[in-house]
Amino acid sequence: MNETSMSTLTSTETQSFKKDIAQVYNKINQEFYATGVRSQRIQLFGDRIIIFAQHKRVPALTALSKNFSELASYTDAALIAEFKSRLKEKIKEMTGLTVIAVLKDYDTVTEHACCVIYFDKKLI
Repeated sequence: MNETSMSTLTSTETQSFKKDIAQVYNKINQEFYATGVRSQRIQLFGDRIIIFAQHKRVPALTALSKNFSELASYTDAALIAEFKSRLKEKIKEMTGLTVIAVLKDYDTVTEHACCVIYFDKKLI
């Protein structure tokens, strides 16, 4: 997708774009955690994409968190940092746009995550 076509997406193209984003996000999740996300919802707002997802936590991290909570927290943080880096790279490849930042947070108890992708230009 190029810069000019991003600002003139039809409803069908917008849904297709969201589907492509969902597939990229899910594929990276599978690479990192050997499982896809349970659900995700994607919203487009001007110069950003917001992804709400429910993940399945890696059982080993759940086990570690009982007696080694600091180690589990550090591991979660490191995995999230790597995930964001990979997502930024893949989204840039997919859209051809400059990604300014990828922000992500994950709640280990509810297994919900929120990811915000900021671009240097408006998407819609």
